[in-house]
Amino acid sequence: MIRTKLTKRLAIKHPVILAPMAFAAGGALAAAVSRAGGLGLIGGGYGDADWLKREFAKAGNQGVGCGIITWALRERPQLLDLILDHAPKAVFLSFGDPAPFSAKIRAAGVTLICQVQTLRDAKHAIDLGADIIVAQGAEAGGHGENRATITLVPEVADYIADHAPEVLLCAAGGIADGRGLAAALMLGAEGCIVGSRFLASPEAVVHQNAKDTILAACGDATLKTTVTDIVRRRNWPDRYAIRVLRNRFTKQWHGNETALRKDTRQGEIWAKALAAGDVEHSSVVVGEAAGLIKDIKPAGEILQDMVSEAAGLLRGADGFVEG
Repeated sequence: MIRTKLTKRLAIKHPVILAPMAFAAGGALAAAVSRAGGLGLIGGGYGDADWLKREFAKAGNQGVGCGIITWALRERPQLLDLILDHAPKAVFLSFGDPAPFSAKIRAAGVTLICQVQTLRDAKHAIDLGADIIVAQGAEAGGHGENRATITLVPEVADYIADHAPEVLLCAAGGIADGRGLAAALMLGAEGCIVGSRFLASPEAVVHQNAKDTILAACGDATLKTTVTDIVRRRNWPDRYAIRVLRNRFTKQWHGNETALRKDTRQGEIWAKALAAGDVEHSSVVVGEAAGLIKDIKPAGEILQDMVSEAAGLLRGADGFVEG
């Protein structure tokens, strides 16, 4: 086992947290990760109350947390009460100002995790009382910005060490195996957030065709774009784009966004393709770590393999130094 400040703070065995991938990280996946010794987070996404209730029920008595898109929560602030009523181990806020919600989360005695993509946002979240900062690099699947994990994480780590040593740091973006976990710890993080790798598990709420497509992909096959949000009529802030696999849909519309906004038929076409598992005319959301994903296996096995590999690498790290 790998012990860090994160495992002690959260009372978990392994310093790995499941990324709260919107609607893909349901209760079964979150529970499986927690059961295996990490912390599972339900991906609340844009805030569907009925979906959240169902997924918390699927998690059973397993201790899990919940993530939600912060700018969407501002449109439905009552959803925070629903989440807190389920006594989550943590609430994970991403992509928006956590200020309207941080005090309420902390007052409930719930761990507040804030994901950030810049040092500026990290400083703001720390000032608001975040317990854990997640520095997310652009390699990640789903939404993000432009900084790379390997430089953002140590920069935030240095700031925390100098100004807020009680705050813990996790790394996110491109971490899919033990090498990534070990690297995150060496960069100054106390643990990592893993999303894409857990998509290739039976517990993930993802169509089998999408899982198979991820297995066949490499990191070069991904693209950061806005067309997925445009076709879904999701009004994402301009600073964020989404990383998905390149396909016929992105080939047709990436770079042709104005026409896509005008074509009102495309939303229904895209939604039907998604439901049918048509991976060419919808979107497969995954990070650059797609090229590191070789098989589908239970989430608990994914976590155990990752930690075992990282532990072996960390034990053997002094083999690089002579004299």
